Amino acid sequence: MLNIENGAAFTTPFAPRLVTNAIDGVLIGCFGDPGLFALREMAAYPVTGLAEASFIQASALGPFSIVTGGERWKPMLQRLAMSLGFSNQLMHIETVAATGAELQANPVMAIECLKQACEQAAKPNVKAIILGGAGLAGYAQQIQNLISLPIIDSATAGLEVLVNQQVPLPTRKGHGTYALWTEMPNSIESLSRNT
Repeated sequence: MLNIENGAAFTTPFAPRLVTNAIDGVLIGCFGDPGLFALREMAAYPVTGLAEASFIQASALGPFSIVTGGERWKPMLQRLAMSLGFSNQLMHIETVAATGAELQANPVMAIECLKQACEQAAKPNVKAIILGGAGLAGYAQQIQNLISLPIIDSATAGLEVLVNQQVPLPTRKGHGTYALWTEMPNSIESLSRNT
C-alpha cells in the first residue's frame, strides 16, 4: 500500500490499494531518478524512480530503447542504466529537442515528434520503447497505435512497479542515516533516531 499525501489526484486502476496511514514505498517522479541510491541507503521501504521502473518493465520484454527530451539526458541515462544493471538491454536512446513542458503545451506537435522519435528508436532487436519523463506522461497511450513496438509510459511504469512490488527490497530494518545530524529540524533529526 502507498500513502499519497498533499492531495495527489490521479486516475489509476490501483486507487483502491493506494491509501493507508504508513509510507510503504517511494517513487521518485523524475526520469533521471535523482537521489535513488541515497534514498535506498536510508530507507526501510522500497524506493524506485521512473527510469528504473521503466527499465524493469521494458527488460521483461527484451532489449529496449528510450525516447526522452533533451540531448544532455543521453549520457546520464546511459550511466544510470549501467549502475542499475540494465546497460546490456538498453540498445538506443533517442532524444527530442523539445522539453517535456513544451511537449505538454503542444499535444499535436508532441504526438508527431514522439512518433518520429519512436520510429528512430525502433532499432533491430529492440522489443520495447520507453517514453521517459514525467512531462511525457500520457503520450505512450496516445501514440501506441502508431508504433509497432510496445511503448512504456515511465510515469505509469513507476506506479505499477512500486505497487506490484517489483522494486528491489530495502536492506535496512529502520529508516535513517549513519551520520549524526545536529541542529536540524525535529522532523529530520527523527530520521537518524530510527536507525
